[in-house]
Amino acid sequence: MTYQIDYFHERVRAEILEWPVDVLADYARLVELLAEYGPSLRLPHSRAFGDGLFELRPRGRTGIGRAFYCYLVGKRVLVLHAFIKKTQQTPDSDLKLARRRLKEVQHG
Repeated sequence: MTYQIDYFHERVRAEILEWPVDVLADYARLVELLAEYGPSLRLPHSRAFGDGLFELRPRGRTGIGRAFYCYLVGKRVLVLHAFIKKTQQTPDSDLKLARRRLKEVQHG
């Protein structure tokens, strides 16, 4: 049951690749788990935000990353938005951007 990981835009992938090495390494590990387990991946690795939006929760000594994603038909995962957390709570602007991209994917 392998899921294919895709990105909303090449910029999303490029932003992730600029993350600190330790956070990027954990992201790579979590993406492997996501590809293997898909919707069965849960906390502490993944969290549902409702309406088909999920977040991947990589972390390292230098920081915490977040990558919002959704599932598409055909065992595909689409990473919509990613960022390094600088506050305890997920910023509204990042969540709104992820939800806007999710709507775009769902409704064209």
